[in-house]
Amino acid sequence: MDKETFDYIAERADILATTGASKQSTKDAANAWKAAVAADSSDAAVEAATEQLLDYLEGRPHTIDGLIAFAQGPCKEMRSEEAAAELLAAAEQAKANGAKYCTCDACTAASEILGKCGRIEL
Repeated sequence: MDKETFDYIAERADILATTGASKQSTKDAANAWKAAVAADSSDAAVEAATEQLLDYLEGRPHTIDGLIAFAQGPCKEMRSEEAAAELLAAAEQAKANGAKYCTCDACTAASEILGKCGRIEL
C-alpha cells in the first residue's frame, strides 16, 4: 500500500475510533487496525489489517436514502419531532448535493475508506 493511501486510511480510522457517531464495534475495528499496523508495518501485515477493516466496514455506512427514512420515522420517536425535521432537511439537502451516504462523521469516514479502496463508488 502506498503512503498516501495508508495515511488516508489512518486519518479516517482515527475518526472512526473517536467520534461519538461510531458504534463501539466500529471503534473497536478501527482501533484493531491501528494496533495491527503499529505492531507490524510490513506490507503484508498492513494489507491484511486493511482487508479486515474493509470487510468490517462494508455495508456499514448508511445510505442517504436510509438516513432520510430514519429521519421520517424512528428519529421522531427516538429524539423529537424537531430533531427529526432538522435531520430530514439536512439529509435531503445532502442528497440534492449528490451525497450517496449519510454525512455523519462515522459514515463519512467509513465510506471514504471504502471508496478509496475500491469497495464502493462515491
